[in-house]
Amino acid sequence: MAQVSLPSSQRVVPGSVDIPIALWPATTKDESVDASEVSSNIVGSFNELLSKQDHMGIAGLFLETGYWRDHLGLTWDFRTMKGKGKIIAFLDSGHHLKDVEIINEYSSKDVKPEATDFRGDGSVYGVQLFIRTRTKYGSGPGLARLILDGNQWKIWTLYTSMTEFEEYPEPLRNLRPNGAEHGFKQERKAWIDRREEESNFKKTDPDVLVIGCGQAGLSVHARLKMLHVPTLIIDENDNVGDNWRKRYHHLVLHDPVGYDHMPYIKFPDFWPVFTPKDKLADFLKSYAEMLELNVWNNTSLEYSSWDEKKEQWTVVLKRKKKDGTVEVRVMHPKHIVQATGHSGKRNYPDFKGMENFEGDVLCHSSEFKGAKKDGKGKKAVVIGACNSAMDISQNFYENGYEVTILQRSSTTVMSSKAVLDLLIGPLYAEGGPPVEVADLLNWSKPGEMFKAINADTNELQQIQDKEILEGLNFAGFKTDRGPMNCGLWIKYLQRGGGYYIDVGTSQLIIDGKIKVKHGVGVSEILPRGVKLEDGTELEADEIVCATGYQNMRTTTEAIFGEEVASKVSNVWGYDEEGETKSMWRVSGHPGLWYAGGNLAICRYYSRFLAVQIKAQLEGISKSA
Repeated sequence: MAQVSLPSSQRVVPGSVDIPIALWPATTKDESVDASEVSSNIVGSFNELLSKQDHMGIAGLFLETGYWRDHLGLTWDFRTMKGKGKIIAFLDSGHHLKDVEIINEYSSKDVKPEATDFRGDGSVYGVQLFIRTRTKYGSGPGLARLILDGNQWKIWTLYTSMTEFEEYPEPLRNLRPNGAEHGFKQERKAWIDRREEESNFKKTDPDVLVIGCGQAGLSVHARLKMLHVPTLIIDENDNVGDNWRKRYHHLVLHDPVGYDHMPYIKFPDFWPVFTPKDKLADFLKSYAEMLELNVWNNTSLEYSSWDEKKEQWTVVLKRKKKDGTVEVRVMHPKHIVQATGHSGKRNYPDFKGMENFEGDVLCHSSEFKGAKKDGKGKKAVVIGACNSAMDISQNFYENGYEVTILQRSSTTVMSSKAVLDLLIGPLYAEGGPPVEVADLLNWSKPGEMFKAINADTNELQQIQDKEILEGLNFAGFKTDRGPMNCGLWIKYLQRGGGYYIDVGTSQLIIDGKIKVKHGVGVSEILPRGVKLEDGTELEADEIVCATGYQNMRTTTEAIFGEEVASKVSNVWGYDEEGETKSMWRVSGHPGLWYAGGNLAICRYYSRFLAVQIKAQLEGISKSA
């Protein structure tokens, strides 16, 4: 039987699961409900049953299709249990949850239990309550959504977490360091001397080595620092932020500032809505300095091996110092965090005839420096049709080039305005809830529910972006609605690419100012152009392959070798429970962790990674 090839819009990361869309429960609206009383009854029953280890009774508090999502509040992993049977089986296998309590304030915001709509169209109604999860080792925020099932209130979704240790609190506010040593002290060291000793690891090795000093690596180091875990970040670039500085000249983030805050230090109130890449790079450099993070730039990992008995790595680092000297250090960190970017190796096609190209530029989008300022009369071909390809095409056109985009398969397109209005804005807009509250509301949703919400959002987006989408398809640029018609965000999580947040290129295509060739691949590169599979020849002075990247696991293999890489699965996509595979959690290889994603993902999940590492270092949990 021949294998049916999935259309591009439905593809997911190999080895991941295309989880179903949650079914919305049927509800009735009762605006007279006493949300506080309902919440107190549910939480009281929950804690009583938990104290008795009555797992069947706990499961009875949930809807038949209820969800319990947990991030370290029950075990040292990310889990989502759907249905009473799986909840019972999971609790029976052991956990460290002690109890939960209702909280009325979170991050300086009033979050008392309230009756609210759970679906945008108002058809699903219930009670929402914020909770504090208390475990054997610490605590964390949580959230429950209750539904009236017949005449009984039941839990539809429950989210529990552990983000802080009771024994190892973060040094914030009243626990902040003093910063001065008053009184007489011989051989007193100034702060600058202590920082130099700490950052150069003159006397000790770090417990954690982080590879990569983008937003992922910096977020992880910041979280680990607050847990007093000696950490070192290395990066081959000259400066913190160069991973952004070196990208194409005109790049600007597509996510708004309210969504992009870093841990502990937020962007200031005067910051632009959309951050230029060089401005972000400068912020990240300042961030590392203000948080006193230990960063070694111009440093490469020359060798690594894992010792199973000692449960530690041996690494050889080669560091080029500012004075031009080269230092080689052997270190023995217990953990390594790979924070080398969202993806892996670049996908740079090996087209026939590339060596014969006589034009000005032939490169991957990661190497593109920007269009020449006076490109009038020049022709550019951009291979690819997602974010980078579209931004680069617009840059070419604005500098006078004649541009053609080669689009092999369809692209999920969403206007920047629709992203703000429908996808991000409701939680992260100016004047919205504090980012900590928005994060909890956002990430407390089980994967299947998250898909259901995004399916609804996609329906609204089809209406809001109707003219753009119809215009693109009429012009020959084919669009799709993502996996199961769930839109751009789900495509990002399940595939890691294949989308475009429209900031202007769509209208240029609709107006015929940028040409499109759809559904055909490249046959060969000609000395002055491109020959397509259908025989068409396109002249080109510059060719940019915006063909994306491979899975992050390919970088693991390049850094650590096949033996290590063979023990981890592909990164990103969902597992069968709707949790992201390998990222921010146990990877499959002891002492090796992944960190990546956009700034919002890094802000939220970096804390859980730090907690897992701290737990292993303190002997609270065992390495996998």
